[in-house]
Amino acid sequence: MIRISTIFIAICMVLIAASLGLMLYSLAGLSVSESAIVALTALTFLILYNAVSMRLRDRTDVGSQIADLSRGTADLARQVAEFGRRMSAIETRLSATDANGQERIQTVASEISELGSLVKHLASSVAAHDEILANAASTVRQVAEPAAVANETPPASAPAANTPLDTPAANADAPAAEAPLPPAHHTNAQLLVAVRNAIEANRIDLFLQPMVTLPQRKVRFYEAVARLRDDKEQLLTANDFVGTAEAAGLMGQIDHTVMLRCVQVLRRLMVRSKDVGVFCNVSGATLSNPSVFGQCLDFLEANRILAPSLVLEFKQGTFRHLGPVESEHLAALQRLGYGFSIDNVTDLRLDPRELADRGVKFIKVPAAMLLDQKQLSTADIHAADLSDLLGRFGIDLVAERIEGERAVVDLLDYDVRFGQGFLFAPPRPLRPEGATTPTEPATSAASTVDAPARKEEKADAKFDARAEAPRVTGNAALARRASAQK
Repeated sequence: MIRISTIFIAICMVLIAASLGLMLYSLAGLSVSESAIVALTALTFLILYNAVSMRLRDRTDVGSQIADLSRGTADLARQVAEFGRRMSAIETRLSATDANGQERIQTVASEISELGSLVKHLASSVAAHDEILANAASTVRQVAEPAAVANETPPASAPAANTPLDTPAANADAPAAEAPLPPAHHTNAQLLVAVRNAIEANRIDLFLQPMVTLPQRKVRFYEAVARLRDDKEQLLTANDFVGTAEAAGLMGQIDHTVMLRCVQVLRRLMVRSKDVGVFCNVSGATLSNPSVFGQCLDFLEANRILAPSLVLEFKQGTFRHLGPVESEHLAALQRLGYGFSIDNVTDLRLDPRELADRGVKFIKVPAAMLLDQKQLSTADIHAADLSDLLGRFGIDLVAERIEGERAVVDLLDYDVRFGQGFLFAPPRPLRPEGATTPTEPATSAASTVDAPARKEEKADAKFDARAEAPRVTGNAALARRASAQK
């Protein structure tokens, strides 16, 4: 719709042109036609001037509006950027708060779990001590009463009366094969025949020795140790048969059998706890034999779901003399997710970065080597700094062959996280399913594998009982009641 101002301007221009023509006609004496032409010319000039001025005014308005719009857009962009920065800062603060909260919750949960395990261990140890004292007291009374009645009994009968303290009947939960007969001395030929017959007859026994956390002494891993039984049912340790088996090319069959049983043990142990792992020893001869290693690799690949809990253990000498074939085999195992451990450490000249790149997760060092100042003088690093150095590369230090409480106290100063040795428990045989002993009833399939786990706490109590006689206090009954309530 035409604006009123435009109509008014148009009327004014017409009046001005008409007035001009009338003045020229009346005053200047021009004719009507000449006055009309002058009036129309003036009207045309006024119309053009008005149109040009309106166009210029509109252009100026549009430019100012565009400038205002640009300034508004810039302000909006600045506000959006500021809002985004504040949002990112809030998200970062929330994520940091959430991470700190989860870390604190996990720390509190782990401390509560360790405290519960310590209380349970204390209760079981106190109960075991009381049982040992009660059995000893009853045995002493049984021995003293016949001696008081029959004073003329010969002294030769005294050892017979004391035998219940030393026989396995007084330690009913100890496996019968825990103290095997020492193997007879074999020649090389006889030893080779014994090893070959044991492999053919499947007389390969698996012994489990626990690895515990320090200082909590909670069982975290089991090391699987192979033993061979000869025709006389005498056990051959690894030191007895490994050299002969490697020279005869039989070590691959033994390692494959041990791997198979380690996987079976691990599957049954994980039914009760997902935090328990198994160390499986692998010979350097198996690692360097492509045909034998191929069978082991296929088996391990089929069970790669157990890779986080199954640790393959090699000797330090094997890692120091790796060839192209051995390196490729280790890389194949590492790609499957398996971690490695090094034992039989003879010196502390270690390269943690190289070992971590090859997939090493644990290094076992004898406790005597860590505590021996003479050996530390020739090492590249002091034992007190070894655990921290290895920890920077994700490697845990394990102190093995621990046989005394004094060594445990000294190792805690070195920040050693794991320990293994006869102080905690010796290697115990893995009983076959359904096997029974004269002092134990038959157990189920799961309990036969879990038997070492249930006996470790009792084993600690037995070893402590031999070292120092416990005292009977009122705390023992309190601990038993707390254990019963749990």
